[in-house]
Amino acid sequence: MTAEQTWDEECDVLVAGSGGGALTGAYTAAREGLSVIVVEATDRFGGTTAYSGGGLWFPCNAVLRRAGDTDTIEDAKAYFHAVVGDRTSRELQDAFLEGGAPLVDYLEGDDDFAFMVYPWPDYFGSAPKASATGRHIMPRPLEPERLGSLRDALRPPLGTDRAGRPLPDLVSGGQALIGRFLLALSRRESADLRTETVCAELVRTGDTVVGAVVEHRGRRRRIRARRGVLVAAGGFERNARMRAEHHVPGQARDTMGPAGNLGRAIEAAIGAGAATDLMPEAWWSPGLTHPDGTSTFSLWFTGGIFVGDDGERFVNESWAYDRIGRVVIDRMDQGRLTLPFWMIYDDRGGVRPPVRSASVPIGETRDYEDAGLWVSAGTLGELAGRIGVPAEPLAATVKRFNTFAETGEDEDFRRGAEPYDRSFAKGGSPLVPIERAPFHAAAFGLSDLGTKGGLRTDAAARVLDTSGQVIKGLYAAGNSMAAVSGTAYPGGGTPIASSMVFAHLAARDMAVDR
Repeated sequence: MTAEQTWDEECDVLVAGSGGGALTGAYTAAREGLSVIVVEATDRFGGTTAYSGGGLWFPCNAVLRRAGDTDTIEDAKAYFHAVVGDRTSRELQDAFLEGGAPLVDYLEGDDDFAFMVYPWPDYFGSAPKASATGRHIMPRPLEPERLGSLRDALRPPLGTDRAGRPLPDLVSGGQALIGRFLLALSRRESADLRTETVCAELVRTGDTVVGAVVEHRGRRRRIRARRGVLVAAGGFERNARMRAEHHVPGQARDTMGPAGNLGRAIEAAIGAGAATDLMPEAWWSPGLTHPDGTSTFSLWFTGGIFVGDDGERFVNESWAYDRIGRVVIDRMDQGRLTLPFWMIYDDRGGVRPPVRSASVPIGETRDYEDAGLWVSAGTLGELAGRIGVPAEPLAATVKRFNTFAETGEDEDFRRGAEPYDRSFAKGGSPLVPIERAPFHAAAFGLSDLGTKGGLRTDAAARVLDTSGQVIKGLYAAGNSMAAVSGTAYPGGGTPIASSMVFAHLAARDMAVDR
């Protein structure tokens, strides 16, 4: 579109989205003296961040330092570069790595923000300079009374939003991060936050994006953005058409992203000439399958092994979720695995699988059994027949694994060799033998935390066109931006932390008086 028509309203900065990245950008812009309009497509603020644990991977930040951390930015860079490789530019990677600690300082200058250390090992424990305790912090929880009516505007956690559970007594994790931003923004008159408003089109004049067309309940309005537009509206994980078009494995029903993550702001930017990258990619995980057919992001396994169509193990079950998900996808691409795959475990904990978190509440045992998702049998041979895998390989796999559990060394997949592998076993061995009948199997599918392909940017979060040139006035962050981590997931909190850093850099760039 062009800017020839009149504007319905104006602001300095228009932000599409309301997750951790979007609200960081909005807060920074408002704090730097700019007027801001935030448009959120759904009826609640928070995006995927509101569903999350709220972890933030910020190396060498003040919160870690106060707790005695001795990490160096050189070591953090060595680790990140080794894991990510050259899939994204070194300049982009370093902008993220160098930007986290200053952002924490910036936020801690406001009493509405407070953080705490939450030890969480890096996800590639054998990579150079990996941290066994992690580079990970979280927002401090809030009492609901401090948020007041703002809690009603905050997207509730997954247990409430998808399963109707009561709201928790404390506002914690990603809820606390979004809640703190809503508090801080509520104190700034220059910030205007709107729900049920979609960024439908961008308005470009020459080489500059000068505003956007937004839709609110069927009504379209043209908003001029004097300093720029920040697209931080999440990914397109809920859009089955876009997933198919960009060859994203898995299904929209199995993502953990909110229903509003349809990629409309990304498509608006593409329509304005933006280049994209990493479009087939997502933040993957194995997903426990539920009676409604969905498979949801699952971790914290206290036992069990995964087997494929051949009845054999195929992965380190204690790896970080994205690493497991990528092995599942690779085997599917090779024609060696079909969904569901199965977790095999014994009766030491009963029928329910040794899965401490499936992101949503796990329902009644009978419902999973009736749906054929949890299967039990007196022998491994009988169990194999019931889940459709060969009996002899399954029995041999379990026997071999039990030997590893006895010796404490997994000769096939090195389960337990890295700190993260042991994080859910209190530092002990995660190798739990499968020996007590009856034996059980639980069905798993492929889930994700959202797509990570999006708009290509430079190190200041400025969006690039298809020839590699900056589109003035257009910025991106979060899952609307092609991820700085490329095809890797270096550590817990990388998605939210990187979204916040690049949104902050974008707002700081827009605040420069040119």
